[in-house]
Amino acid sequence: MSGDDDAVATFTAADGTELAYHVRGDGEPLLCLPGGPMRASAYLGDLGGLSQGRQLVMLDLRGTGDSGIPADPATYRCDRQVDDVEALREHFGWDSVDVLAHSASGDLAILYAARYPQRVRTLSLIAARARALGVDFTVEARREVVALRAAEPWFASARDAYETIWSGSATDADFDAAVPFFYGRWDTVAQAHAAADVEQTNEQAGDIYASPGAFDPAAARAAIARLDAPVLVLAGELDGGPRPHVAADIATLFPRAELAVQPGAGHFPWLDDPAAFTRTVTAFLAEGDESIHSRQVDMRGLST
Repeated sequence: MSGDDDAVATFTAADGTELAYHVRGDGEPLLCLPGGPMRASAYLGDLGGLSQGRQLVMLDLRGTGDSGIPADPATYRCDRQVDDVEALREHFGWDSVDVLAHSASGDLAILYAARYPQRVRTLSLIAARARALGVDFTVEARREVVALRAAEPWFASARDAYETIWSGSATDADFDAAVPFFYGRWDTVAQAHAAADVEQTNEQAGDIYASPGAFDPAAARAAIARLDAPVLVLAGELDGGPRPHVAADIATLFPRAELAVQPGAGHFPWLDDPAAFTRTVTAFLAEGDESIHSRQVDMRGLST
């Protein structure tokens, strides 16, 4: 399958749930995992034009988008979905694949890399969480972005709502009012993107995603410490989760990680500056290709 603007197909997970994926573009495959948590992959779009050089294979996690609803809601838990990612890899027959994860799916990608390290060629963590490794985004870190946005025309109306969210007493209206904080540019593109969130997100599944038992940070850290794949940790300069310094901490947990901070970007960096985003990710993937080729050459040399 290749070339279509948004071709959709399905495969069957180990528990019999029918899962869907969307394909955009041509080139080497890039397996894309959406965040939310549990938001359909449609919000990823073409990742700022990344599909012009890569074939984006975007998974709709179970119970979202075009994927089926599982018989057991407990399978929405993050660690329970790792084998869905592996089933998609097997469906395509890839020996290994480049993986890109956004936001909450950073946890899913990390757990996948921990369980199936030989299947990950490269790992791109975009504005990604790392609760799987014991790194969470504190309220204090999220509040750091407030002073950075004080000159914005929407600041006065959004500030109190943003504070209410992190105090734990937010209403739906507060979330709506605070949305501009999550975008580097609150323009018509960002507003349309934000408006689609409710209809794309399975809130029940999102509540289960990081529920107790989902993460074992000590075990995940031990596994990730042996990961040979190159890792990109990309953060937006204006994002509250993760803040760049938190993303830097996440990067230190991988043996072969590099940190990139995109200037002026929020939680969706491919919308804020598509050219900068695609340039960074494309360069990283190209370096990963060269690194993998070099190791293959070395292995052939050792075998003779």
